[in-house]
Amino acid sequence: MQAIADRFYDLMEADPAYAELRAIHAADLAPMRAALPSFLAGWAGGPRDWFEANPGKCMVSMHAPFPIDHRTAGQWADAMRRAIAQAPVADRDVAEAMADVLARMAHGMGRGTERG
Repeated sequence: MQAIADRFYDLMEADPAYAELRAIHAADLAPMRAALPSFLAGWAGGPRDWFEANPGKCMVSMHAPFPIDHRTAGQWADAMRRAIAQAPVADRDVAEAMADVLARMAHGMGRGTERG
């Protein structure tokens, strides 16, 4: 999961296609780079460390204060899909399914414009 998180944030920082997404994040991505692998692992059925350290936290409510619209949700989903596609994973079908579900979750957080 660390490789996925690192590639995701590398893409967000370097690829101009994700400029709007990058702009709604903190200047220092280190805390998120550290937390995302643990969240993804627990969310995917692995160790629940993130969830135990953050009892009762919900991704949707945690992101509610941020200006996430259809465009930035799409940028997040695209960067995550690319990161997963480029990561060394044991089961490519599982990785693609994970990318699909995460994309739906991201688009579910988007507001202010039509979903497509």
